[in-house]
Amino acid sequence: MSFLFGSRSSKTFKPKKNIPEGSHQYELLKHAEATLGSGNLRQAVMLPEGEDLNEWIAVNTVDFFNQINMLYGTITEFCTETSCSVMSAGPRYEYHWADGTNIKKPIKCSAPKYIDYLMTWVQDQLDDETLFPSKIGVPFPKNFMSVAKTILKRLFRVYAHIYHQHFDSVMQLQEEAHLNTSFKHFIFFVQEFSLIDRRELAPLQDLIEKLGSKDR
Repeated sequence: MSFLFGSRSSKTFKPKKNIPEGSHQYELLKHAEATLGSGNLRQAVMLPEGEDLNEWIAVNTVDFFNQINMLYGTITEFCTETSCSVMSAGPRYEYHWADGTNIKKPIKCSAPKYIDYLMTWVQDQLDDETLFPSKIGVPFPKNFMSVAKTILKRLFRVYAHIYHQHFDSVMQLQEEAHLNTSFKHFIFFVQEFSLIDRRELAPLQDLIEKLGSKDR
């Protein structure tokens, strides 16, 4: 299912994933937003005292999906079958899509097609109550952490594509501060809990080191 947005004002690529108000996860999200407001991102990503690690990762994964959804939504008109005929992050990194279910053998496709597959796949995982339970007391499955790691690894590729192929457009739209803050938050979070293999981060390694050194 593909939902390219209809109006510029909505600026999301896929529908936003909402966390139900009044739920414990909603409270966690509010806590995350409040600590982010303090400006100390290293502190903001830490597991709050007494909280469940899976739940903290789930809440933040939903939040990163929404952020990337909005960021990519602002540049879809520049990311086309013609301008981005392959899903790449610079000349050395190219991604082929497979989800293990509908598409088992990796296929080469354009960046907009790849990102549509990717965001639809992530959305399906987030909507699956057996993987991302929203009700209090419902346990997370044993494979939750490996699913979350795969989601975050794939979401990273959207950041990498935007930085390598569309940063000029981001600057034209004056969205670079928004992109940089979102990516820094994302990287500090995955570093805090060792959620993405260092090799996967290679396309943006220089930027990651720069963001980290500024924070010391």
